[in-house]
Amino acid sequence: MTIEKLKYPIGKFKKPEEITAEIISEWISDITSFPASLRSEVNHLSNDQLDTPYRTDGWTIRQVIHHCADSHMNSLMRLKLALTENVPTIKPYIQNRWAELSDSKNMPIEASLKMLEGIHERWAVLLNDLSEEQFKRTFVHPENGNTFRIDENTALYAWHCNHHLAHITETKKRNSWK
Repeated sequence: MTIEKLKYPIGKFKKPEEITAEIISEWISDITSFPASLRSEVNHLSNDQLDTPYRTDGWTIRQVIHHCADSHMNSLMRLKLALTENVPTIKPYIQNRWAELSDSKNMPIEASLKMLEGIHERWAVLLNDLSEEQFKRTFVHPENGNTFRIDENTALYAWHCNHHLAHITETKKRNSWK
């Protein structure tokens, strides 16, 4: 298997050319179902399995789970900022450094699984309540100065959920874990 396929098992994110209400609904469904899908894939894994990298020089499954909690917490905050402020500049974080902190490397996964359940429940309520106009609200990411719309960010995070879930399911397949 190529390193590219290991890094991006569902392919790299592609910004959608056209965004419809139906597509947004699919993305919200992916975001809504992610915590339960993730829990079902990892709840039975041993510590040795959780500490297995999904690729050479990649994060462990444990780090991927904790990263999702960190990343999705940040995304919910970005959504709320974009809904309550006029084109806010969000606070970025260095995800690779966060993944090296002791809570990401060593903690049991249950705290992050619970966080994801709560974050996604609140996130889905907000997303399901947004008007077409609200989905067009924006925030600025200071690392590159790019402006992101809420609907585009929703697409990115639906992909992000599926991307990291595939890291885990593909690792399980390669290692013949159930």
